[in-house]
Amino acid sequence: MKQLLSIAPGGPETLDLRESPDPVPGAGEVVVAMDFAALNFFDTLIIADRYQERPQRPFAPGGEGAGSIIAVGEGIPASVLGMKVQVWCGHGALTTRLCLPFERCVPIPEGVSDEAAATLAIAYGTTLHAYCDKARLQEGETVVVLGAAGGAGLAAVEIGKCLGARVIGVASSDEKRALAKEHGADLTLEADAESLKEAIRAATDGNGADVVYDAVGGELSEPAMRALAFGGRHLIIGFASGTVPALRWNLALVKGIDLLGVHWGVAAARNLAGHRAQMERLMAWVAEGRLTPHIDEIVPLEDAAEAIARIRDRKARGKILVDLAG
Repeated sequence: MKQLLSIAPGGPETLDLRESPDPVPGAGEVVVAMDFAALNFFDTLIIADRYQERPQRPFAPGGEGAGSIIAVGEGIPASVLGMKVQVWCGHGALTTRLCLPFERCVPIPEGVSDEAAATLAIAYGTTLHAYCDKARLQEGETVVVLGAAGGAGLAAVEIGKCLGARVIGVASSDEKRALAKEHGADLTLEADAESLKEAIRAATDGNGADVVYDAVGGELSEPAMRALAFGGRHLIIGFASGTVPALRWNLALVKGIDLLGVHWGVAAARNLAGHRAQMERLMAWVAEGRLTPHIDEIVPLEDAAEAIARIRDRKARGKILVDLAG
């Protein structure tokens, strides 16, 4: 099999394409012939030892994808051979043959392409967990999505609309704001820290937003938090800006708001049945045409390092897939 491996901490240029022996599944495991892996912002962090999880090297980045089961270990019925599945592995997906626990595989239903299924585990799973389990988002509430044209941001726009919210997308260019509108944003605003608070308040008739979906951090976090309504919820998803903000805790007290940390990977690993239910819900929305994951580009494994660099430099629009089946 072929793998793109992190050999030492660093940027995408440190990744090395190698051939390795095909894996043999152990008890409770399967081997998946990977068709696609989806890249995410955290892939830029995990290879640089800047993520909260640090796998033992060498390891392949890539946390999600889709393919077909070609081998089973003890305890897994042979009837699943050939099954098309969505996979979530945390890391390791940039390989042509992936060995993982069967319980981390979700069958892909009719009406859902392999490409779409490959994108759903992390950004969409994080977002559904954030909205439903953490923020308790209600129909008719207003959500502000920071970084609304990235992989997580577009997921937040689309799922917000599926849940009946009014969605305000914040992005840094006309092109990005147009993409957020295409995926359902009711209104878009410029990512300008100086004007963001007042722009959000004006867009909500002075009431403020109910929820902020913050995968960006940096200088946008505080003005967005200041624009929350009393009792609002600020979802801390990640820090794509590269800066972890030093927020003023007194704002949370005065405004009665909740600061909600969203660590979906740990939550999903502790509740795999809940993870499967969320994935089935997302794939049903795709089959119904309510979710349309935006795939910016599909690249071969040989070009995956350059694609990770594009995500690091915030040049990606939506998701980048790696074609592992040729």
